[in-house]
Amino acid sequence: MNSILSKSEKYLYPFFAFGLLVFAYQYYEWSGVIFVVSGGVMWALLHLSRVLQVFKKAANRPIGYVDSTVMVNAKLKKGLTLLHVIALTKSLGEKRAEDQSADLLKSGKEVFYWQDSSESYLKCEFLDGKLKHYELIRPAVDS
Repeated sequence: MNSILSKSEKYLYPFFAFGLLVFAYQYYEWSGVIFVVSGGVMWALLHLSRVLQVFKKAANRPIGYVDSTVMVNAKLKKGLTLLHVIALTKSLGEKRAEDQSADLLKSGKEVFYWQDSSESYLKCEFLDGKLKHYELIRPAVDS
């Protein structure tokens, strides 16, 4: 059920916004429309501010590096957006050459890696900007 809602969400929001504009115009005329539009602009500015803050923090870190992949792995869950994962890791993910095939790119799937100082790495697969699969890969220990 959740996957059906997520696919139709992108179509529901514009219809909701248009319905809200029609409602505002019918009951409050142009002042209502101005109020709704200013609310939309405020939401867009807040979203842009969050995106800029996340990228500002990520800009000061090496690409694909986190302090602890185990701690990030514990916080991950399916369905998180790429922006949320970047905020958790405080670093941009690294794309590797083996995941840049034409078939993978056509499917809309993106794969990013984050590594820590112990050579463990986190592989995250995103489909349409949402986390679909993630796994923690640790190096083999010689005993």
